[in-house]
Amino acid sequence: MRKIAMNAVRQPANLSIDSKLMKEAKGLDVNVSRAAEAGIAEAVAAEKTRLWKLENRATIDAWNEYVEKHGIPLAEHRQF
Repeated sequence: MRKIAMNAVRQPANLSIDSKLMKEAKGLDVNVSRAAEAGIAEAVAAEKTRLWKLENRATIDAWNEYVEKHGIPLAEHRQF
């Protein structure tokens, strides 16, 4: 998980959040801005991962096909 810098330059944003959830978060003293930032960071990381997998699908498939045909390179040197 990405660490969020406490001293990062922040930008105000308008968000629409379920009112019951906001009330509960405030009641629990949750820092809503930090929680939203963490959730957005997680969503960004997940999307980057998804896009990387799409962009590299052909290479991943080719490598998997190679391993199926020829086995893992240097497998005789593996110690596990």
